[in-house]
Amino acid sequence: MAAKARAALGRLGAFARNALGRPSESRPLDKLAVGSDKAVLKVEIETTGLRETLPGPQSPAMARLREPIRASDIQAPSAGAGTREAASAAEDLDQKTKVAGDRERDRKPVGPKELVGPELSFVTDSMVRLLESGHPMLNAVSQYYFAGGGKHVGPMLVMLIAQAASIGTRRTGETSILVGSDIDRIDFSLMDRALSQNIDSDRESQAVNQLVASATRDSNGGRPYEPSVRWGLTILPTQRRLAEITELIHTASLLHDDVIDHAETRRGLPAIQRRFGNKMAIFAGDFLLARASMALARLRDPEVIEIMSSVLSDLVDGEFKQLQNLEDASMAQPDERAFEYYLDKTYLKTASLLAKSCRSSALLGNSTDDIAEAAHLFGRNIGIAYQLIDDLLDFTVSSAALGKPVGADLELGLATAPVLYAWQEHPELGPLVARRFSADGDVQTAWRLVHASSGIDRTRALAHQYAQRACEALAVFPQSHATAALEGLAASLLRRSR
Repeated sequence: MAAKARAALGRLGAFARNALGRPSESRPLDKLAVGSDKAVLKVEIETTGLRETLPGPQSPAMARLREPIRASDIQAPSAGAGTREAASAAEDLDQKTKVAGDRERDRKPVGPKELVGPELSFVTDSMVRLLESGHPMLNAVSQYYFAGGGKHVGPMLVMLIAQAASIGTRRTGETSILVGSDIDRIDFSLMDRALSQNIDSDRESQAVNQLVASATRDSNGGRPYEPSVRWGLTILPTQRRLAEITELIHTASLLHDDVIDHAETRRGLPAIQRRFGNKMAIFAGDFLLARASMALARLRDPEVIEIMSSVLSDLVDGEFKQLQNLEDASMAQPDERAFEYYLDKTYLKTASLLAKSCRSSALLGNSTDDIAEAAHLFGRNIGIAYQLIDDLLDFTVSSAALGKPVGADLELGLATAPVLYAWQEHPELGPLVARRFSADGDVQTAWRLVHASSGIDRTRALAHQYAQRACEALAVFPQSHATAALEGLAASLLRRSR
């Protein structure tokens, strides 16, 4: 009986779609839908409910991907095989890119730059316009690090997830690609309109509103709210704006971190406080967060606003954990609690932004819960893998290649994964960790002991496990050029040198 009722309701939903037109496919469901779309959307939600693919967010497979990895048990590969094993792991991941895309049409893999390169250029230009103000000095300071380039990992992940999710199941029960009449009816310009009439009542706010609106246009004054469709994969304007928000939050955290850490260089440039002073660096970071918050609010999606806002508290929590370093550094050897503390800090300071940005990207595309959860798990695991490699590079590359001084973590008194693994093998590191490498010769001694241990190889092995988990989460998505590009990106992280 229940099945018959559901079937009847499903037919009613289909009739409503045909009679009134297709509903909006972009979240928020009742904000960006316009005209008759609102009516049909309400009917469709009531009749079809949420459609969920397998494995669902509560499935055993997804639960396993959420389980912590026991970092303290990770062992180095056999002697002399560390580099070969990491390279082999990267090659295994690379092989997956060779089945990218529509196999019937195109067997040639497409890299991340080909898929989202034009969009990345658009995002960079748009961010510069978003940060314009009436004060020349504030413009110079807030845009300082953007002149140094950057890896743009966050924006790239947001847009690749958007593409991967665009052909997956969505909360309206549809599986078609987000193109054509599905999105032509959506008024995306709502995301750049002030909701409050009062915000437009003074000249300063009017100027900001104009800047936010102009940031959506390309350098040639092209169509401001046109979705990007490449290889049948779609990036919505809201998802493109989310990529900008992600990079603004990330860069703001760099500005604040460099003041806290007394950094000398960043992205090959003198650190911002060395160039402009501490006060201007902090104010510029606050300004970036303010503009990011305004852009986030204008996405008009309460769930995404809540998720992305929580990133800010995570960043602060992670900074406090880093300042404390370890809860108990007096132990003879680091146990699993020490590794958990380090990985918690790593998630809060680095992976939280990527995980929650990836989830938000899927939600803005109206993906079902299983895809949103898989996007979150991919971002979380790839973020931790990224930071593990970053901590490893602090011991293995030159300052010129890295863009910042090597050994900086030791100078700051931080016990990262290579140090924790070395401490397991060399208990004499314990007192140095406890006093945060503050005595004369501590940094040099710790450096020597790390290189005398298997700490670097074990850190790389741990990063490989997290990267592998990230790729396993992608099994929830339909296979496409975007999922293959995400797997290729994970592989490239394992062998990056800067």
